[in-house]
Amino acid sequence: MTAPAPLAGLKVVEFTHMVMGPAAGAIFAALGAEVVRVEPLEGDKTRTLLGSGAGYFPMYNRHKQSVSLDLKSPEGMAQAKAMAAGADILIENFRPGALDKLGLGYDALAELNPRLIYCSAKGFLPGPYENRTALDEVAQMMGGLAYMTGPPGRPLRAGTSVIDVAGGMFGVIGVLAALEERHRTGKGRLIQTSLFETTVYLVGQHMAQLAVTGKTASPMPARISAWAIYDVFETRDDPIFIGVVTDALWAKFCQLFKLDDLWADESLRRNNERVLQRDRILPQIRTLIANFTRAEILERLEGTGIPFAPIGKPEEMFDDPHLQAIGLLEQVTLPDGRETQLPALPIAFDGALVARPATLTPADAEPLG
Repeated sequence: MTAPAPLAGLKVVEFTHMVMGPAAGAIFAALGAEVVRVEPLEGDKTRTLLGSGAGYFPMYNRHKQSVSLDLKSPEGMAQAKAMAAGADILIENFRPGALDKLGLGYDALAELNPRLIYCSAKGFLPGPYENRTALDEVAQMMGGLAYMTGPPGRPLRAGTSVIDVAGGMFGVIGVLAALEERHRTGKGRLIQTSLFETTVYLVGQHMAQLAVTGKTASPMPARISAWAIYDVFETRDDPIFIGVVTDALWAKFCQLFKLDDLWADESLRRNNERVLQRDRILPQIRTLIANFTRAEILERLEGTGIPFAPIGKPEEMFDDPHLQAIGLLEQVTLPDGRETQLPALPIAFDGALVARPATLTPADAEPLG
């Protein structure tokens, strides 16, 4: 089956680096748009990062073409402007004002190409903070996500570049909205997205909690859960998460594990009553689960409708039977010729995923168009 390509025919040019901008471009590329990365002559620095950065380039630059340009030379600038003139979408995530100084800002390129939709991805939206340098960590620390993730007094960033990627996704949403508008007006516009404001949006549920209850949200490890059984439990070997989130599931859970004494207690029949008696319920549940292996718990819960999850590791996803069965892991050829698999967009069109084989291009490839 041919992978869906709903954005085929759209041309995107990227003046991007690191994760946020490339992540936005990667979504367009996966959906079938022609995407060209503009890299410096020596190539994007994420091509050679070590440690946790070693996966940035292959993850966020599949399905793209790349071209190396010296934007400080007349030739390089002429090439860049020609690419922008023929593009539907431009994505950039360099420091504020950097492309404007080169003559590649929105105002200059909109005169050249009035249909251009220009997506500017920054650390902050225009305002008092806009000239600060931001990173994923900076946004998570400032915006409350690190505070909510770590235990009290120990802020902890999420274990992946969640704000970089989410900020890029919001940029894509804005661009797609502008594309729909362009069908009616024939004109493009400037779309702005950012790390800090993305973080604040994501922690908005905790801000809403304060508005509703009058009480500030505690960090997640110290929170009062909305459900009595909603935690990681130790088994005889590996831990497992279990969430009993409705009264009907409470009845089923008690039946599955023969918790006749708890079910007989009518003061535990409703969720909020169970939450108030969580300190009484949980020790008994923890003792119960600890008598089983994880495989035994998984077998018992499978098909019951009770939410559960083994505690997975990234390296285990390569062999996950569900991901393999649905074809989410697409074949990727690295620049050195080695083959690997990486997750495609988790979007299906009429049941078909957008996963397709991809080859990472060298930095000096010819631009499309």
